[in-house]
Amino acid sequence: MRVQVSLSVYEHAARFVGRSPWEVSRDGELLMAAHKAAYKRYRHTPVVVGIDIYNLEAEAYGCTIERPDGNGIPAVTEHICAAPADIANLPPIDARSSGRFPMVIEAAVRIKQALPEADIRVPLSGPFSIASSLLGLNALLTAVILDTSALRDALCRLSDGQVRLADSIRRAGLNVAFFESAAAPPLLSPCHFREVELPALKRAIRGVSEILGQAVPCIIGGDTAPILDDLMQTGTAFVICPSETDRTAFMAGMRAYPEVRVRVNLSPEIYSRGTRRDIQSEIDSVVPLAAGREELLLGTGAIPYETPVENILFILDYARRLNGPPQTAI
Repeated sequence: MRVQVSLSVYEHAARFVGRSPWEVSRDGELLMAAHKAAYKRYRHTPVVVGIDIYNLEAEAYGCTIERPDGNGIPAVTEHICAAPADIANLPPIDARSSGRFPMVIEAAVRIKQALPEADIRVPLSGPFSIASSLLGLNALLTAVILDTSALRDALCRLSDGQVRLADSIRRAGLNVAFFESAAAPPLLSPCHFREVELPALKRAIRGVSEILGQAVPCIIGGDTAPILDDLMQTGTAFVICPSETDRTAFMAGMRAYPEVRVRVNLSPEIYSRGTRRDIQSEIDSVVPLAAGREELLLGTGAIPYETPVENILFILDYARRLNGPPQTAI
C-alpha cells in the first residue's frame, strides 16, 4: 500500500506572507503570493486558490462578510434571505463581475502561469452550504422541516448556478474543488440529507463533472459515515473520511466502493497543536484503516492558520519515511 499526503491549504497560506486571512482574502496580489509561497514550501496538490472558501458565493449573492479580529476566519454576518422562495429572486452569479470571483479567478490563472506543474483549482460550494449562508442556520433548518419542497427547489436552483460557474472557471483554463460540509450530520440528519439535499447535490456533482469532463470530488466534512452510501449516489470518484466521523466504520463501508478514492483526514487538534510523537501516533493509527486498498491518502482537512509549518513538514517527512517520497494529491 502506497502512502500519499493531501494538504488542504486555505487560510493557512496567509502565514506565508505575514498577513491576516482577511487581508489576503481581499487582495489578489496577496492571494497569489500566499498560495505560491505555500506551494513552494509544501509542494501540495491541488492548490485551491481561496482563504474563506465557503464565503465566495454568499458574498457574490449579496451577503455581508465582516472583518474578524486578529487572524480569525471571515464569516457571513448578514443573511439576505428569509425563506427558500427568496433564493429564486436572487440574480445569478457572474464569474466575470460578481463578488470576489473575478479576483480569485485572475489570481488562479496567474498562479497557473507561474507554476505550470501545479494543479490549480477554484473553490466552489455545494448548494446546502450556500443556502446556510443566504438564510442563516435557524431559517435553513426550519425550512428543512416546514418548507421541504421549496427548499429542495431552491437547492436545485443553486446547483444550476454552480454548474454555470464551473463552466466559466473551465473556460479560464482552470479546474474546480467542490465543498459541501454544511450538509453533513449532525447538522442535517441522514433522513433529511437524503430527502432534501441529495437531489441537489447529485445535480451539482453530475453537472460540474460533465462540464469538466471528469468526476468531481465530493468534499464533505462532519459525521459522514451514516450517509456514505448516499454520497456514492452522486457519482463522485473521490470522498473524504473526516476526522469528525467514525473513521473505522467509514472505511469499512468504503470496501464496497474500491473504485472510489478516499482521503482519510488526520485530527486537526493533533497536527496543529500536538507534539511530533502525537502526530506520528495519529498517522500510525490511520494506516490500518486503508488495509486492502492500493493507497492510503492522508489528509489534513483545512489547516488552521496558526498551525506550525514544522508540523506539516513533519507529516510529509514521516509519510516519506513510511513509503518513500509521497505524491501529493487532492
